Amino acid sequence: MSVQLADLRLRFVFSCVSAFLIAASSFVGAQQNSGKQLTDYVGTYADSPGHTLQIVVGDTLFAVVDEAKYPLRPSGVDQFSTITGQIVSFRRDAKGVVTGYTQDGHFHPRVSTTITPEAAALAHPRPKGEDSPVEYRYHPPADLHDGIAVGDIAESDLGVSTANAIVRGILSGTYLDVHSVLLYQHGKLVLEEYFYGYSAERPHQLRSATKSIVSALAGIAIDRGAIAGPKEPVLSHMSYAGYQNPDPRKAAITLGDFLSMSSGLDCNDHSSTSPGRETVLDNQPDWVKATLDLPLINPPGEKAYYCSGGVAVVGRLVENVTHMKLPDFAQANLFGPLGIPRSDWKWNYDLTNADKEYSQIYLRPRDMLKLGILYMSGGRWQGHQVISDSWIRTSLAEHSHIDNVSYGYYWWRPWLNVDTPAGAQHVDVIAAQGNGGQKVYLVRQYDLVAVFTGGGYNAESTPPNSIMANIILPALMKSANRRQISTQQK
Repeated sequence: MSVQLADLRLRFVFSCVSAFLIAASSFVGAQQNSGKQLTDYVGTYADSPGHTLQIVVGDTLFAVVDEAKYPLRPSGVDQFSTITGQIVSFRRDAKGVVTGYTQDGHFHPRVSTTITPEAAALAHPRPKGEDSPVEYRYHPPADLHDGIAVGDIAESDLGVSTANAIVRGILSGTYLDVHSVLLYQHGKLVLEEYFYGYSAERPHQLRSATKSIVSALAGIAIDRGAIAGPKEPVLSHMSYAGYQNPDPRKAAITLGDFLSMSSGLDCNDHSSTSPGRETVLDNQPDWVKATLDLPLINPPGEKAYYCSGGVAVVGRLVENVTHMKLPDFAQANLFGPLGIPRSDWKWNYDLTNADKEYSQIYLRPRDMLKLGILYMSGGRWQGHQVISDSWIRTSLAEHSHIDNVSYGYYWWRPWLNVDTPAGAQHVDVIAAQGNGGQKVYLVRQYDLVAVFTGGGYNAESTPPNSIMANIILPALMKSANRRQISTQQK
């Protein structure tokens, strides 16, 4: 499957179009030629006002900004480049000590030779002594009494060999920068593993998987009667006196149009010329107003383009009709009922150019799993109807196509291509997904919820997709075939 993931693009100094792995030998050769050591550059550097950037050495040199990892490749003496060709030149003092780096004509001083433990942990999947793929042995997840039942993968359709293949693949580097894997089948969490310093208690940035949370909150607002439904016009619930590029059709844009990314506004994150692309909107003092100010280029509901600005509009709509800040509404009506304390997640929902977290939510992987379980269970959690079953079905149904992929209401509906002895098979899945490998997969035909978090930001490859297609789904197919054969023989 080929799915382009447009996203809440965090504008880091070391931006990349795709993740780039440089072989260790290339680095060694480059450093021998220059007489320098990669460890010379390790430290913390001043970035934008109030922010820092860290340089870390693993098998390669990479930068870490806001927990995101961006590899660098050597291009000369004390000089490196990003995959987009941006040059990063390090500066030394008379004693040869690195004092900072220059990029795009700006000097960024080195403020410390130390880095945080969290940044250092991104160098390898597991600490030394715990990183041998052949030494890994499966162990069932711990029962944390958080409402998620646990079990042994040996008693599921997946089997211990599936757990071994996944974890050993991550430890060996076959699947890069996967931070967590959680597999939940037939009502039990049977695999839970963490890498690169992450743990069950550490919230992870979700990037555009945040959109699926916003969709859930819109549905709850409908369930509560604050919004009539997906056909509700949006502009009537906004407080702006007027809009640029006036067009009478703007008044007809509905909630469903925004949720399916078919508002008709010139908002396309995949277009370098769209005035509504996220890199332009991110600089605006009011993302909602800037989105609604865009010219209308198609009738509402006709064509879909990936538009992050529309998510801000939907979130503000929910705030306006419920008279609550979106994070507060989420805690009261979604996370609270799921047993997720407010202290265990964070969400800056400022929706202005001062929002340096770009409105993305940070959740623990087990709490991401709870969302998946909730949707697989028709909106019920431990006997309580958190979201109506009708909204679950509506939001997961097809409403548009983006990049030739079926799309619901801020939920993707892709398929994965699985090689089998009978030939390639397409397996339909539903997914909340975000840049870097943030995934909540719903695979109804196998009663599976799979959660991944990762750090492969802006990467062309998506390790969770590969793990699903190469390991998890083949195992589930084999189990289903064995059952079918056994039934036929009886």
